Amino acid sequence: MMTLRKILLASAAMLVVVAGNAFAATANEEAMAERLKPYGTVCLVGDPCAEEVAGGGAAAGGGPRTGEEVFGKFCTACHGTGVLGAPKSGDASAWQARLDSHGGDFDALLQSAINGLNAMPPKGTCADCSDEELLNAIHHMSGL
Repeated sequence: MMTLRKILLASAAMLVVVAGNAFAATANEEAMAERLKPYGTVCLVGDPCAEEVAGGGAAAGGGPRTGEEVFGKFCTACHGTGVLGAPKSGDASAWQARLDSHGGDFDALLQSAINGLNAMPPKGTCADCSDEELLNAIHHMSGL
């Protein structure tokens, strides 16, 4: 009888150990899954999440951003201070000179912004700006 009791106690003890390990493994797996989950998601134009994309502009499926919005987010670093010869925002004479060098054609000035000019990369730092948004920013910065 004593042997049977010892066997039953040993079996119960093993069951507790196995169950405890299974619970710990589950908790560890959950913690590991939490650490390894993706940080974010990819949202493509046309997906329902596209409306939530920061900026809310044409790239996000909404209306175009204003010149002030584009300037404030993408252009101010260079055009706010005149870095590397960039015409400063509000300096109408500098912008008029740029416009005159393009025959007074804002579309030609826009093409310079789209393609990049001197130290400015194509589209400045606004890779997702539409042509209309870039033109809005040019009008805002130039005051013309």
